[in-house]
Amino acid sequence: MSFADTLAAALAPLGRQAIPFVDQAGDPSRPLVLHTYRPDGFTADSPVVIVQHGMNRNGDEYRDFWIPAADAHKLLIVAPTFGHAEYPDPDTYNNGHVLAADGSLRPRHQWGYEVPARVFALLRQAGVTQREKVHFFGHSAGGQFGHRMAATQDLTPFEAIAVGNPGWYSLPVLDKPFPEGLGGIGLREDDLRRLLDFPLLILAGEQDIETSGPSLPANAAAVAQGPHRYARARNYLAAGRAAAERLGMACRWRLQSVPHIGHDGAAMSRVAASLWFENTMPEDAVLAGWGGRSSL
Repeated sequence: MSFADTLAAALAPLGRQAIPFVDQAGDPSRPLVLHTYRPDGFTADSPVVIVQHGMNRNGDEYRDFWIPAADAHKLLIVAPTFGHAEYPDPDTYNNGHVLAADGSLRPRHQWGYEVPARVFALLRQAGVTQREKVHFFGHSAGGQFGHRMAATQDLTPFEAIAVGNPGWYSLPVLDKPFPEGLGGIGLREDDLRRLLDFPLLILAGEQDIETSGPSLPANAAAVAQGPHRYARARNYLAAGRAAAERLGMACRWRLQSVPHIGHDGAAMSRVAASLWFENTMPEDAVLAGWGGRSSL
């Protein structure tokens, strides 16, 4: 049985599933798990959201953050989970395993950033969805993953990409080496243009302002982007606009500042769902009620 057949069978029932996934087209030595949720009322024409977890490798929890929106809007949620054993550090997860331990460039088909589009293609092959494009949401380490994915991949399969509270960013320049910038990994000016022309949604919690802690990147390149995640998000948008000006084009990125919210993947999931599927920000009083929590 092909993996598309496995997907079709696993996703036929309603509710949560945990589906082992060996990416035969990528790096089959490092298996993943797809944590999924199919709500009542989902059809092959309904939207699909790929959700990327944070540093805790908790794809099951991130999937669950999206269940209220899935039920309300008939969304299929798929959370590819890069486990601790197989993807033990930022180099192998956040940074997409683009570089080998010796700093050499790994084959492009083995980059982690290719996984979301491949999973969506398999869902289409399985007949689970007939949608042409997919939504992608990543938070914290998953936000690092997501914006670097947007910088390095063909964006044709993506209807929307939102990243919430990344710890730091790969700046849209080719004269700084990856992951500080996008240099040295085979990208060209046309790749920068493609990235800057995509309506990337950057969600920044106004209370995500801690200046130290085990999950906040503290390497020199990260600190140069700002003292905390909220400042680094604003710096990334400014870098995008500066890059677009140099290239004589518009930067289509959008920074959405989120009042009351700190480093909270559950709250940021709800904000993204509201913006995408209700075309509005949650009310201030609602955001205030969500404030003061943290989830990686």
